[in-house]
Formats: sequence, C-alpha cells, structure tokens
Amino acid sequence: MTDEKILANPAPLGLMGFGMTTVLLNLHNAGLFDNSTMIFAMGIFYGGLAQIIAGILEFRKNNTFGMTAFVSYGCFWLTLVFIWLMKATGNYLAPDDNAFAWYLFAWGLFTGLMFIGTLKKNRILQLIFGSLTILFWLLAVEHWMISGGAGGADVVGTIAGIEGIICGASAIYLAMAEVINEANGKTVLPIFPVVATDAKKANS
Repeated sequence: MTDEKILANPAPLGLMGFGMTTVLLNLHNAGLFDNSTMIFAMGIFYGGLAQIIAGILEFRKNNTFGMTAFVSYGCFWLTLVFIWLMKATGNYLAPDDNAFAWYLFAWGLFTGLMFIGTLKKNRILQLIFGSLTILFWLLAVEHWMISGGAGGADVVGTIAGIEGIICGASAIYLAMAEVINEANGKTVLPIFPVVATDAKKANS
C-alpha cells in the first residue's frame, strides 16, 4: 500500500491552473484586451488538462473535495473553449446568450454547493469558492441582459472581470502559499485555517 507521506501535494498545480487561467480571462472581461487563442490555449492545457491531472492525483490521496473540484473545473475550461470554438465557426449548435447564461448559472450553482464544503477549511479557499460563485452568476446576468437587449450588460461584465481577477489571484496565492510553506517547513504565507468549534470550547 502506498505511503501517503511520500506523495506530493497536487493542489498547487490545480490551483495555479485555475488561478492563472481565470485571471487572464477576466483581464479580458474587464476590457484590457480581446479574447484570443492565448486564453483558448490556457483553457485547454493549464486550466483544463492540468486541473484534471491534479484532480486524479487528489483521488490517489483520498481527497474527495479536491478530486471533484479540480476535475470539474478542468472540464469546465475544456467545455468553455469548445463552446467558443463552436461560436467562432458559426456552428448552429453553438448556444445563444440566453442558453449560455444558463450554462454559467449552473456552474455558479455547483460552485455555491462546493463552497459549503469549504466551511471547515481555510479562509483563502472560502474566498476562492465564494468569489467564483459570484463571478459565475454575474456573468450569467450579463448574458441574460445581452439576450434581453437590456442596457448596462457591459458594465456588469466589467464588474465580473474585476471580481474574477480577485478570485483567480486568491487561487494563485493559495497555490504559492502551499508550495512556499512546505518548502520552508513553516508558515510564510498564511492561509488562515478555520479553528474547530470544539477546540475553541476546549481553550475557553
């Protein structure tokens, strides 16, 4: 039987794949540059495949939460890029804005439920999942506004972009905290773990 102590921590890989790709996409959403094959490539290989690999490795470490999160969001990036490509080619199967809004809403719902699973974990992880839930729903609202011809969709999209940069940056921070703290054998970058209620009672 494999000794878990000799297994590397795959979470920083998954967090960096998610964080860097999310920051780049939301720099676009915030209006800094156009969408391009740069984001497509990040979505396929780093946000997509790297997260799936991290999720499979979390399976090896008996981490159900990590496996579910990394494999799911890796598949999110792959499906997102596929949808973009379908739209770019003018394929009739590509979703309209209303359908795409429901796609984003569904991912927001999934993320909100996953957020519940972070409540006994560290505060940075809670920030990642909480802000990601908001991001998905802001983007859903933006596309519903576009579908309905309502004004102000670009403002909502910009707000979502700024919020998404915060979300991605928090994932990058947690990834580097786990790498740097492990490398130094001490806490260099704090992740603010949740103190168990029982421990609080015992110390009171």
